[in-house]
Formats: sequence, structure tokens, C-alpha cells
Amino acid sequence: MKIALMDSGTGLLPTAAAVRRLRPDADLILSTDPDGMPWGPRTSDDVIAHALEVARAAAAHAPEALIVACNTASVHALPALRAELEPAIPVIGTVPAIKPAAAGGGPIAIWATPATTGSPYQRDLIERFAHGVDVTAVPCPGLADAVEQADDAAIDAAIEAAARLTPRDIRAVVLGCTHYELLAERIRAALQQPGAPALTLHGSAEAVAAQALRRIGAEPAPAAAPTGGLRVILSGRTAGLPTAALAYAEGRLLAGSGTDRAADAALVGDGAGRR
Repeated sequence: MKIALMDSGTGLLPTAAAVRRLRPDADLILSTDPDGMPWGPRTSDDVIAHALEVARAAAAHAPEALIVACNTASVHALPALRAELEPAIPVIGTVPAIKPAAAGGGPIAIWATPATTGSPYQRDLIERFAHGVDVTAVPCPGLADAVEQADDAAIDAAIEAAARLTPRDIRAVVLGCTHYELLAERIRAALQQPGAPALTLHGSAEAVAAQALRRIGAEPAPAAAPTGGLRVILSGRTAGLPTAALAYAEGRLLAGSGTDRAADAALVGDGAGRR
């Protein structure tokens, strides 16, 4: 089994780790775009162009499915990706987990990039799945970039700024950018109020990983032998897993993958180098 994931950068790590936990025997292809990131400030046409290039680099290795582990790419490029790759390669997008968060009642907050926070896409999701629920949209400028660089000081500053915009009485937070799922416990610690019920954080990684398996007719097998390999592609170049990825538990999990299964798979190294 071979499953590809794409994103502008390390935002694909949570979903890749979720796939690895569900199927430790699956070969993973991680295709990112360090030369073209960030995608958030780009026009829709630019995002589509970059996403197609990243997807093509992954598709060249004939995966059974491609996961678009990026909210921005899913918003702008999913139709174009599906038009080019399906039905040969099923394409699975990522949607912020607003529906399950709203199902638990409010008030809830949605942390997302500034572009996503102000987008018709997010407003439509709120209207469709959280109608009548008290929702606060919280822009998080700089947070995804700080995650990408594993810059702890910048991460702390961005979380603190977003926390100041978040109502104290929220019951749940939607992590509306895949990068933020790498910071779940740090975000929880910044928002949890003393004496209040435990705050629920809603990411998309687990659900998207499970959906990818369903699309290819595969069952979860977390007890399978950990024989899955790892290939990393950075802006079309076979490389190592970026060093910054090892700052996160998900990156370290993937770094332990059986890269020696394929002679031409990249070893974990300093793949962050050429940006």
C-alpha cells in the first residue's frame, strides 16, 4: 500500500502520522513545496498552480491515494487536483472540523490563518454546520510560519496573541490549519481556564486518514508490522525529512519509518536546507 500526502510544508505531518498509526505497513510519500511556501497569501490561481506541481511530483510514484493535507489547497485546488488525477488516484481533501465541534454545542472558536478566517469558504462552513452556535473566528497571523520554522519564541508569541482574541468561556476549538495540530497541547495550555471543563480541540488528521483508507478499500491495521517506507519530496526534489519536522512528535514518528525498504527512498536529513 502506498499513500501520498501533500502540503506546502510541515502541515502534512499530523495526517501522515495518523496514516502511519493506522497502517504502519503503508509506504508514505510526503510531497511539499518549500520553494513556494507560504501558500496562504497567494492568489487562488497561484495556489492551484503550486498544488498541481506538488501533486504531480507525488503522483509520479503511483500512490493508491493522494491526501491534500492542507486547508488552503483544499479550498482552492481540490477541483483541479481531482480533475487531473481521478479516477486513477483518489484525492482526499481536508475540511476544518467545524461540524463535530458545533455538534457539542457552543461557544466554540475557530483558529485559522487570516486568509481562511475571512474567507467565504469558512463563513459557509459555519453557516452550514454551526448555525445557531456561538462561534468566534480567530485569525492567527504568523503561527503557521512559526510552526514551519520550529521557532518556539514565535510560536509562543502567536499563540498568546490568538489566545487574547479567544473568549474565555469557549468549550471547544477548531484547529483550522493543519499546522496547528502540531501544537495542540500548547494551544490547550494557553486557553484552558482554571476550574473549567477540559477544553476540546478538534483537528482533521485522524478523520482524513481514515477517509483515505476507506477510499481505497483498506481497513485500519494498527497492529501490522511497521514495514512502511518513507519518501520525501521537496519542491520536486527527493530529499530528507526537514530537520524542523523533528521538533514535533509526529515528525519523529515518521523519521522512524522503514526508509530502507526502497533503495531510492530518502534518508532523514537536513532537507529543510534549500528554501
